[in-house]
Amino acid sequence: PLYSSAASDVYKRQTFNLKQMARTVAYLQEHHLMDASVLSARVDEAAARCHALSGQIQAAEKHLAETAVLKRHIVNYARTREVYAAYRKSGYSAKYRLEHEDEIALHRAAKQAFNALGVQKLPSVKSLNAQYAQLLGEKKAAYAEYRAAREEMRELMVHRKNLSLILQGDAKEGKGKEAEREGR
Repeated sequence: PLYSSAASDVYKRQTFNLKQMARTVAYLQEHHLMDASVLSARVDEAAARCHALSGQIQAAEKHLAETAVLKRHIVNYARTREVYAAYRKSGYSAKYRLEHEDEIALHRAAKQAFNALGVQKLPSVKSLNAQYAQLLGEKKAAYAEYRAAREEMRELMVHRKNLSLILQGDAKEGKGKEAEREGR
């Protein structure tokens, strides 16, 4: 072989780096981002958009969880209402409470949750299901948008880093040529 393994690896790395730099220059020209300050501004915009979408997704997830909990409490409340009414009619009998302890605990937990949430009138399970489906659709749409924004942000960051490396390389070459001229 003409090249040793180490020389071949260096050649492969240099070739890869040159191809990456060429891709960066082509991308920057295509998107009119040859000015480093404009590129940095675009990176900042992409990062802000990515973070905003992330916050939107987290808020939707929180609201989905709250809706699911409320729905569970409404179902438990409806399922245990008759048992609790009979418990009240029995004069809060200890014997009745022992026989229906789980149902009474579920009913009380549901009432406490409604009070904590400030719910005056219980929404229907059907309306909660519709709200949940709508929130889930919004979350999925935001997540698809988030993935695209994240990819754009990463790509811009890579190109910004490559541009800084290109500019550093040009600055080093310029200093080397000046030193050669002065040395003559």
